[in-house]
Parts: sequence; structure tokens; C-alpha cells
Amino acid sequence: MAATLCQGLGFVLSLIGIAGIIASTGMDQWATQDLFDNVVTAVYSYSGLWRSCVRQSSGFTECRPYFTILGLPALLQAVRALMIVGIVLGAIGLLIAIFSLKCLKMGNMEDNVKATMTLSAGIMLLLAGVCGIAGVSAFANLIVQSFQFTTFASGFSSTGNVGGLTGALTPRYTFGPALFVGWIGGAILFIGGILMCLACRAMTPEKHRYDGMAYKAASQNTMYRPDTRSRPVYNDSYKAQSMDERQTNQRFDYV
Repeated sequence: MAATLCQGLGFVLSLIGIAGIIASTGMDQWATQDLFDNVVTAVYSYSGLWRSCVRQSSGFTECRPYFTILGLPALLQAVRALMIVGIVLGAIGLLIAIFSLKCLKMGNMEDNVKATMTLSAGIMLLLAGVCGIAGVSAFANLIVQSFQFTTFASGFSSTGNVGGLTGALTPRYTFGPALFVGWIGGAILFIGGILMCLACRAMTPEKHRYDGMAYKAASQNTMYRPDTRSRPVYNDSYKAQSMDERQTNQRFDYV
């Protein structure tokens, strides 16, 4: 009962986690414009892994996808790869977990086979959660570096005046909702994978022990004593004689 509950809970958490990673990968609000210094603005921009969007004060939103991958930063391409790998591993792990559920009867499948499938699904879900968390964390690190650099450049250009011209302020970007969805989804997926691995240990059938008799082999130091019992002495005087007066080995018993 405990193994079935642990496996079912791990499967449900893994399903929620993979849904969170998929939603995070498809969202556009990975990096949103920081409105701390300029609350009222006519243009609000945000970007994701696949396109960047601009929303005007009138409510009109225009999104432009990234048409090429050659001009994109290498870190952004790495984040894409991590999220896609996490989704693929999570989907395969969920597919294996469906067939390994203990509450479902799949033909004559034994418990040890289901335990092995559960372990494989748990490992895949663990790796999927790690990929999702790593991808979101890498993009968050990129935003932090860009935010610090933009803050320094904006402060320098606002104080500096060269030839009566003041440098234009560069918009700063901060964490978007997609990052938090990805972090939560990856963490839930990681926990689901751990529960699946724990369920595998509980599903493994125990080996039966049979009580038997133990035989002890004779040691090499065993001393063999000669048989000293007396043996009967046979008298050859009663041996029958043949016709030619020769003794034979035939013996007769007289009653």
C-alpha cells in the first residue's frame, strides 16, 4: 500500500512539474522591462526564448520571433537546449511511469519488472527536473548581469554631458513570471522523480528464505583407528578331500 501511494504521488507531481516546464518554455515573459524608475510608460517590452514583444499603452501588442539563431547569444541557445531536453526526458519518463504503475495490471508483468521500470522513470524525471532548473537559473543569471550593466551605463550617461547631449537611457529588464513557473515546475518534477525512485525500492519483492539442514564436512584431522575386534579363526582340518586325496577349499557345515 505504501509503495502504491508513493508511486502514485510521484506520478502526479511529475505530471504537474512537466506541465510547468512546458508552460514556462512557451511563455514570452522571461525577461520583463523594469518599471521601478518609470512607472508610467507608453511602451512596455518583454522577451522570451523564442520571440520578443512590445506592448503599447493603448493595449496593442506586437511580437517578433527570432528569425535566426546565428545572432543569438550562446547562453540563450543553451537555455533552449536544456529546456527541450528536460521536456523530452520528462515525457519519456511519464510514459514509462504509466506502464509501471502498480495499480494497473498490464498482462502478466511481474513486480520486479515494474520496479525496474519505475526506477528508470524516476531517474529520467530527476534529470528532467535538473535540466529545467539549470536552464531557468542560467537565464536568470544572464538577466542579473544585464541588469547590473544597464544600471551602471544608465547612471553614467545621465550624469555625463558631452557637447550638450545626454545619453539615452537604456531599458532594464528583470525576472519575468516564466522564470518562477520554470523554477517551481522543475522543483516539483525533481521531487516526483525522488518519490518514484523510493517507490521502486518498496516494490522490489523480498527473497524467501528456506530453512534447511546444515551438513558439516569431515575435517582433515580426523583420526581413523584400526579395527581391533577379534575375528573367528577357521580350522582347515575339516576340509573335504577329493578322490585323489587332495584337499579342496569347499567347506561343510555340520549340524
